[in-house]
Amino acid sequence: MRRVFEAGRLAPSAFNYQPWHYIVVMDERMRDELSKAAKFGKFLREAPVVLVACGDTKRSPGWNQVDVTISLQQMVLMATAEGLGTCWIGKLDKERVRELLDIPESWDVVAMLTMGYPREKVDLVAKVARSGKRKEIGEIFSRERFGNELSL
Repeated sequence: MRRVFEAGRLAPSAFNYQPWHYIVVMDERMRDELSKAAKFGKFLREAPVVLVACGDTKRSPGWNQVDVTISLQQMVLMATAEGLGTCWIGKLDKERVRELLDIPESWDVVAMLTMGYPREKVDLVAKVARSGKRKEIGEIFSRERFGNELSL
């Protein structure tokens, strides 16, 4: 977890403001309460760790959400590299989460991230590739101008 958290800490941010703060929730009762605050989050009860990502609206009013999501994504990548599974939860009752965790009004609740060992070891890249549900590179990248074919 230290390497995962370090990856988030070292993330780039606008003006290097680093407008993030994470609450690491491991208490079973609190994870249960957080699961009730997330529309699709019943599984939060099962995750050993839930990170609640907050952004400083005073320090970085226009960019805190972008910066926090960059930091979170770096943690997702590091967690995956370390063999951990994660799941991003964005649809949540932010005010309820704020209440539960005593988050000050000047901090935005951006998202929650579960973290733990997956029930089954899965090669995520291979699984996504097999699913056939991903766009081809040529559909999402252009060369020089929008729509110009990119060949690699």
